[in-house]
Amino acid sequence: MIARLRGQIVEQNANQLILDVHGVGYLITVSSFTLTRINRETGDISLLIEMFVREDSITLYGFYTNEEKSAFILLNSVQGVGAKAAISLLSVLTPDDLKQAILTSDKAMVSRADGVGPKLAQRIVNELAEKIGKLPSNLSNLETMAVPTGSTQSSAGEDAASALTNLGYSRNEAWIAIQKASAKSDTQDLKQLLNQALKEIGQK
Repeated sequence: MIARLRGQIVEQNANQLILDVHGVGYLITVSSFTLTRINRETGDISLLIEMFVREDSITLYGFYTNEEKSAFILLNSVQGVGAKAAISLLSVLTPDDLKQAILTSDKAMVSRADGVGPKLAQRIVNELAEKIGKLPSNLSNLETMAVPTGSTQSSAGEDAASALTNLGYSRNEAWIAIQKASAKSDTQDLKQLLNQALKEIGQK
């Protein structure tokens, strides 16, 4: 079982690369996130590997971080999500983005990935809501916030998040503030929700 490889990249395209390890070239499928990170490095690069063994093939998937590899494994536990869809998801969402989307039941965020339609996105959100603790990330403050399985964000919440990101706040910071604001008031008025979320940010 191959768990890690270290070597030189000798060829790459959108989501695959060939890693030369002591004269042996390994074809590895990676996300755009991993590809971007390793392209910033010089010399040998190291990748965590998840190996899929089929009757007629062996496929290697590489990850720059343990968080991304864990997210890949967790995504593959969802019915209908294969390795290709998981890599596609991790090419548009970081592990923290994915965790946030699950906690906020944001299926629109999940369906941004190629090959992931609304129904599959909803299934991912629903099934992983029960497994969110197995997905490591830096969103420890979000883990303590209750988000009912299958719940959906209001249009006011989505608009408020968009307004906050337009003001320069990160998407993570915006959704944390909106969740806190929503917990204190069930208002669907955009202006009130936005003002309360800004107060939450100001109290940090």
